[in-house]
Order: sequence, then structure tokens, then C-alpha cells
Amino acid sequence: MNLKPYPEYKDSGVAWLGDVPKHWEIVSGMAVIFEKQVKNTGMKENTVLSLSYGRIVIKSQDKLHGLVPESFETYQIVEPGDIIIRSTDLQNDWTSLRVGKVKNKGIITSAYLCLKVKGNLNGEFVYWLLHGFDLMKVFYGMGSGLRQNLSWIDFKRMPMVIPTEAEQTTVAQFLYHKTAQIARFIKAKKRMIELLKEQKQVIINDAVAGKIVIKDEGGRLKAEKRPDSSFRPHPSSFLQTVPEGWEVRRLRTIATVKPSGVDKKSHEGELPVQLCNYVDVYKNQEINSSLNFMKATATPEEIKNFTLIHGDIIITKDSETWDDIAVPAIVTENMDVICAYHLALIRTTTQEITNKYLYRAISADPIADHFRVSANGVTRFGLSQGAIKDVPIPIPSIQEQSQIVSYIETKTAAIGKAISRTEREIALMQEYRTRLISDVVTGKIDVRDIKIPDVAGIDDTLDESIDEPEGEEELETTEAEE
Repeated sequence: MNLKPYPEYKDSGVAWLGDVPKHWEIVSGMAVIFEKQVKNTGMKENTVLSLSYGRIVIKSQDKLHGLVPESFETYQIVEPGDIIIRSTDLQNDWTSLRVGKVKNKGIITSAYLCLKVKGNLNGEFVYWLLHGFDLMKVFYGMGSGLRQNLSWIDFKRMPMVIPTEAEQTTVAQFLYHKTAQIARFIKAKKRMIELLKEQKQVIINDAVAGKIVIKDEGGRLKAEKRPDSSFRPHPSSFLQTVPEGWEVRRLRTIATVKPSGVDKKSHEGELPVQLCNYVDVYKNQEINSSLNFMKATATPEEIKNFTLIHGDIIITKDSETWDDIAVPAIVTENMDVICAYHLALIRTTTQEITNKYLYRAISADPIADHFRVSANGVTRFGLSQGAIKDVPIPIPSIQEQSQIVSYIETKTAAIGKAISRTEREIALMQEYRTRLISDVVTGKIDVRDIKIPDVAGIDDTLDESIDEPEGEEELETTEAEE
């Protein structure tokens, strides 16, 4: 596919738009969209919607608990074709997608803006235009107030570029087609990562559960199946058996556990800090200074209690989904970084267990399953401090711990590289998608002569594999709606 620019351009007069096709109009937002506000007075509608990963989805009844209003009469009614803007908290949240298109009639928090496209314009094109602006982070130069919230005033004055009616249709069809292709590619790559992680997990499970005996033969670690006769039963339904000579200790006897309550907001009178947040732990096995940490504030007491040191283990203690509970990461250096909320900080207190082994033990399925079953909740799961402390940890000798860690690191190294390579392919494709959308909606690429297959049958739910941060978005969305 040959993507080329338009033959003639003009200066838009707007720095972030740059040059635009000569025949495109430059208008203010009020010429394209208007604010729609229809209160749900009298509970006319009861289908609750939510903005999640840039999509407007129906919120199931089993999730309508916790941080929800006393009455949904305060929500606003929205209809298919409406465009929703998450207009809150630009100062603290630079990662969430803020634009979504409504597909189902329902109600959504009045904290968001509901925009309607004027009748003489293609609504699909306008959605892609605003989505493109969102990806370009245009909104972060707007807003007002302490937490930098957007209002209708920001959008009515926003410069927008409008091509001919035929081009609007072509642009929308082209982007639906191309983003669906990209989504299919990413979906396949994510499946590959799942399979690689399953292979890696088998290695960790066998080593931590003592199913294999690891021997050092001339500097090379070799694993052999441990004889069944060398196991003894254990009352835990998850461990079931442990090798003879291994101890099983509650976590409370070998480590301190501190659930963090340090939020990501900046508060007057507190000290500036860097935060290791939920996504940092969820997405990384190791926490170190190479990560781009969020900036916030904390009290002196919070800094004292939650500053990270080498060997600390951090786990996710809250999640919307059961299987995301107790995902661990290990801190590999001393840092002036604070452990944030939705996380628990674990620090060993005895020389009977190494930090690296404890990290691997928590990563093993039998221990992870114990954490998950201990989590409380219906629509959101959470681990109490007591539940974390009560988890049983199998403990071999220090020498065997060292061999287990070395064996896991050696055997999973190639798998880890394959996962990293595949994740990089996904990241590059996501970057391409962002650039493609931005360039097409601002006229940097001419798609008028490109033959586009029929997009009527495209399943745009494929887009669910795009832009998902995996881990915290739902927690953050819920809080935004509070």
C-alpha cells in the first residue's frame, strides 16, 4: 500500500496541527460538535456504561457495587453515535485513552463530557479525529483547575480540520480497515506471549514445588525428577506435598508485609516523590531505575515506610479480576521511589530465605492460587494484610534455594528474550497505529485513491487487543466516576 501526502498544503496556524491539505477547512469545535446534556431524571434508563480502554462498554450488574452513586439519576443519558470524553484529572493521568464512541443507549457518569456531531458531518470521521487528538496528547495542553479538568469551553474553541464529505467517509473506512488488521496482528502476538509464559511457568512451578532435584555438574545445572517417596504430605490444599527436609513457614515469620495507601495524587504540604504504581509491578518482573515512574507527593511517614530498597518484593493486592491478584516484582536496586496504593511491600526479615527465592516462590502457581483464594470481594478483589501474612512458603536449604533460582533464571532466559522480542513487536505496531491515525486525520497522508475493502463486516471488538494497559485501567476508571 503506497501511502503518500496530498499534493498541496497550507499552514494551519496551529503548532500541533502543522500543515494541512490546502482544500481542508480549519474550523472551531463549535462548528463540528455540540455538548449534549440529558440527565437521567426519573431513571428513564438503567443500562450503565463505562469508558474503559477507549471503549464505551456496558457495565454488568455484578460490577455495580462499591464506588457508585446512591442514585443513577445523577448520570446522563447517551445514545449510539455520541462521543464521550473523559474530561477529569489530566494532571495526574497521562496514559488513559479519553475518547470513546457510544454504541448502546444507556447512562454514564456526568463527570464526563458527551458530545454530539452536527448533522452535516460524518460522525465516524469526527470520532477518529478526536481519537487522533487523544493519541497525540493534544488535550493535555488544555483544561483548568487544580487537577486540570476539561470543559465544553475547551472543545468549542479547539481548532479542527474538516475534509470534503467524501473524504470524511474514506478516512473513516480506511482507519477501520487498517486498525482491524493491526488488532488481528497484535491479538496473534499476545497469544504467542501467553504460550511462552505457560512454558516459563511450568519451569518455575516444578522448581519451587520441589518436583525436580537440581544438581550442579561441572558448572552446569541439571534437573532430575524427585522420587515420589521423598515427599511428605502438607495440609495446604495448594502445596499438597513438600520434599522431605523442606520447611513450610507462614510469610509472617520470614518477612514484613506493608500494604501501601500512597495514592497517585499531589497534595499540598506533602513532599514530592516518584511512585512505583500498579502497572509498573504488573508489567515488569524487576523494578529498577530504568522505569519511568509517576510523580506525586507523600508524607514523611509514608516515605519512611514505603521507600524501595534492593531485594524488596512488591505484589498487586487489589484487582478487578481474580487472576491478577498477587502478581509479584522484585526491586533490584536501592531507589528514592515509593510503593503506591493497590500494592503491598514485602521485605524479608531472616537469613533463612533469600529475596530472589521468595520472589520465585510467590510466582509459583500453588502459592499464587493460595493468595487468590484468600482475596475478598465480589466485583473487586483485595488481599488483607493478614491474608498475605498467612500464605505458606516452602523453604529448602539456602544452597538449594540458590540452585533453584539459578536453574529458573537459566532455563527461562531464552523464553524471556522471546517474550521481550514479541512485546517489542507489539509496541512497534501500536506506535505505528498511533502515528497512522494521527497522520490520516490531520491530512499528512492522502487515502483518497486507496482501494478499501468493505468495512461493514469488520468486528471492531478486535480493537480490544489495542492500547490495553492490563491491570489498572478499570480501577482508575471506577475512581474517576466516584
